[in-house]
Amino acid sequence: MSRRRLPPLSALRAFEAAARHESAKQAAEELSVTATAISHQIRALEDALGVALFVRKPRQLELTMAGRELQQVLESAFDSIGAAVERLSATPSRQSITLSTTPAVAVRWLLPWVCMLRDSHPTIDLRIHASHEPVALDGVTADIAIRYGDGRWPGLVAEKLFDNTFVPACSPLLELHDAADLPRHTLIHFRNQAVISSPMDWAVWQKKAQVPGLDVGAGLVFSDETHAVSAAVGAQGVALMSRQLIEDELREGRLVQPFGPELEGKPFFLVYPENRRNDPTILAVREWVMAVPGGLCSL
Repeated sequence: MSRRRLPPLSALRAFEAAARHESAKQAAEELSVTATAISHQIRALEDALGVALFVRKPRQLELTMAGRELQQVLESAFDSIGAAVERLSATPSRQSITLSTTPAVAVRWLLPWVCMLRDSHPTIDLRIHASHEPVALDGVTADIAIRYGDGRWPGLVAEKLFDNTFVPACSPLLELHDAADLPRHTLIHFRNQAVISSPMDWAVWQKKAQVPGLDVGAGLVFSDETHAVSAAVGAQGVALMSRQLIEDELREGRLVQPFGPELEGKPFFLVYPENRRNDPTILAVREWVMAVPGGLCSL
């Protein structure tokens, strides 16, 4: 590789500063040297190049065509060098990102694994917005979300996380094994006014199960899924819950699925704006969510 034939960097810096200020005096102040030193550096540069870079006027330096060409190249080069130095030497800045999801997904699926994101990306501050209402992913209310639906949201990337299968679940202490015995037990309901899609509730389940004598309007009603789960674990009744969100309780035997049928609800997706698909913070949170145990990428 041939060596670059470049004038001294000090001469180039002196010229660029003088060209930007159109003054040797101001360039000298910026570079902490004398105006005479600036003038000598510029003269030496002109001699080396064999062209005049300035037209000297009593109180102003005016660039020649050659000087203008060199000034434009140096300005861009010095800006790039300055940006690279700042990027390499700066202390990593903290980045905040808001993830919106339902309260049950936040508490029962994400929160136990927040440490994974913190360990891999310690400069990211995660904010979780828990709500059943879809919110704008405008970078103000939220940046990224976990939503259930058909996966078609205009302007958003949607990546499937897991299915949403609803099953009857109760404490083994109830000793419930046959759907025919369900009318003798309390039904636990989850109802939230913000849910606008068709809920998977006991009325929908009964249309499929056809259990004689079952009153689907009676029982305990909770506006928070996590409370409904707690009531079921506490043997307060039988809940119709998303199996993916009670996997720990089922695996540990604190809840059992005594019978069917099962109902297929709408899957959960990770969604974020298409115009931010290459955003480093979005990508970091996406990588974390996809790695959380229980999702499709971790099964």
